[in-house]
Amino acid sequence: MSTSTESAALNRMLEPVADILTPEVARGIVDMRADPQLQARLDELASKANDGQLTEAEREEYEDYIDAIDFIGIFQAKARAVLARTTSV
Repeated sequence: MSTSTESAALNRMLEPVADILTPEVARGIVDMRADPQLQARLDELASKANDGQLTEAEREEYEDYIDAIDFIGIFQAKARAVLARTTSV
């Protein structure tokens, strides 16, 4: 998700999915976290990126992770909205 237009499009595409989430599924989505091994790899790539030391393959891998994180973040925001609606009813 390199642009706000892509993020807005993804946000719009996920709206129908959010509409069918149960509170239990929404809670599971909100609570999703990277496992320790994946988090360590993300931290390693982030550090190398900050130091300008990524290889081309690592840069592509890191960008893929960033895209996935953006997707998950938008999906989690949708899930939080579902939880906010169901707890306020």
